[in-house]
Amino acid sequence: MGECLGLYLHIPFCRSKCDYCDFYSLAGREDRMDDYQKALLRHIVESAEAARSFSVNSIYIGGGTPTWYGEKRLVELLHTIKRRFTLSKDVEITIEANPDSVDEKMLRHLRRAGVNRISMGMQSGCDQELQAVHRPHTYRQVVDAVTAVRRAKITNLNLDLIYGLPGQTEESWHKTVEKALILNPEHLSCYGLTVEEGTPLAQRVARGEQLPDEDQQAALYLWTVKRLAEAGYEQYEISNFAKRGYQSRHNMKYWMGHPYMGLGAAAHSDFGGRRYSFLSDLDQYIDHMLQGDAVVDESEQITRRERGSEYLMLRMRTVHGIEEWEYRREYMMNFEPIAAKLAEFEQHGWARRRGRRWQFTPEGFLLSNQLIGQLLELQENASLGGMLERVRRNREAQKENKESKES
Repeated sequence: MGECLGLYLHIPFCRSKCDYCDFYSLAGREDRMDDYQKALLRHIVESAEAARSFSVNSIYIGGGTPTWYGEKRLVELLHTIKRRFTLSKDVEITIEANPDSVDEKMLRHLRRAGVNRISMGMQSGCDQELQAVHRPHTYRQVVDAVTAVRRAKITNLNLDLIYGLPGQTEESWHKTVEKALILNPEHLSCYGLTVEEGTPLAQRVARGEQLPDEDQQAALYLWTVKRLAEAGYEQYEISNFAKRGYQSRHNMKYWMGHPYMGLGAAAHSDFGGRRYSFLSDLDQYIDHMLQGDAVVDESEQITRRERGSEYLMLRMRTVHGIEEWEYRREYMMNFEPIAAKLAEFEQHGWARRRGRRWQFTPEGFLLSNQLIGQLLELQENASLGGMLERVRRNREAQKENKESKES
């Protein structure tokens, strides 16, 4: 079997939509779940041929809230994937879950179908903070759901947490982290709240509601990095921490530039040298899929230069960072301007060099969007300069040939 592949399935259904969420998800559309299942099963079957030379070593079912979709449908999806795709023996199969939509019976059925990792949206250990963003559960339900995961013999659990929530204080965030650590997950994802345009939270902020500011979020983040390290969790990406051996294999594909295939409404793929996405409209996706019409929304061929940009942008999100030899070999670009800028970052305490590898420090991760933007601008200028130099050389060569013929 050849290269490894990640498979992502998007389940866009939710019991209710949280105020901060801008993912493609829908509440109150249970009437179309059966039709979506038919469409998604067909999508799986029709996509398998393109992946026949690949070994699927990670499957991620996200949303939305996949566990709101129901165990019967989820099990049917997994059985169809197993029949149509080649799976590695140690395939990682993750399902996203909300604490209010899982129980031990469901989790046992999912485990028997192959699920070996649960990613659960805890978000906060404070019920007031959960209510403030319309999360549909309490902390008590988180505890019960984690207990159900363990009783179902699922031994790889991630908990999602959010800092910067409305009404959150330094003390309440510290309590949230400690409550999460008591539950002893193998993995923790800690995200800073972002106010996305068009969400109810954005409307609340526009009306004057105050949130923890950037400096407060920065302090919470740096404390979290230190506290989780003390608790035995290794940071391997800006927002992700894991006990040794429990990094998310599927998410690493995104950050390391490995191929993945997304299926379902609004799913994205990076496969076969192309980046493409499917229709972000539930009804259109179902109708087109069942009628045999195209469901691709956007598609583009990825150039080597674009791959080089992605390499910088995604690898610098990880503690792996970037390596000079790899950058030169894969993308044939001049690394010297990048190295000079990283050395400048190092003087500020934002980056560090380990051998021939560069990575951000925790302080650098805080500024990663701005710092990566500077690296990408340098790369673009270097690429343009290289192109102009090749044009100049070609013109000189043509001129010399012409003069040689005339003489």
